Amino acid sequence: MANTLVIATNNPGKAREFRAIFEPKGLQVKTLADFPDLKQVAETGQTFTENATLKATAVAQQTQLPVLADDSGLMVDALNGEPGIYSARYAGDHDDAKNNAKLLANLQGVPQAKRGAAFHTSLVLIKPNGKKLVATGEVRGEILTAPRGHDGFGYDPLFYVAEDGQTFAEMSLALKNKHSHRAKATAAMLPQFDEWWEE
Repeated sequence: MANTLVIATNNPGKAREFRAIFEPKGLQVKTLADFPDLKQVAETGQTFTENATLKATAVAQQTQLPVLADDSGLMVDALNGEPGIYSARYAGDHDDAKNNAKLLANLQGVPQAKRGAAFHTSLVLIKPNGKKLVATGEVRGEILTAPRGHDGFGYDPLFYVAEDGQTFAEMSLALKNKHSHRAKATAAMLPQFDEWWEE
């Protein structure tokens, strides 16, 4: 298990994105699906970084392996930064369709020029010995009035990036991995990763 990194997620979309980054480094990527007996972690933090730290710490202690946890969310300007840390549970628990429907309902009548939003990711890597590495990333876009595209997950079909003329759900995984908040946080983390990993 020496080259194993646990990604603290049950989300296959996230797991796929992280595998594409870490497997070329010769790491074996596992997810929470590989550890069905782990206790649920209460995400009681007030920020993305606090929640990711809570998750990573709990999973590292239970698995005794290095863990990467992320907490990501959508912050919509016209909604004062909502849904924010509650993005996955906005309309119930991790129900993408309901979350998207609630977001559209809450933005009813808001003109396109005022539908700006940002996706934020905080990544926290923690080893069982407590050695920690934190990185964040953010990408700006706007919220459409109807979903477009069939790839991605979460709010991807509504999050439109003007420079590419596509939503996250219309982009190829390679393009999304270039631009996304998660990609930016990962890019910020990677220069420090090898040193953290070796320590």
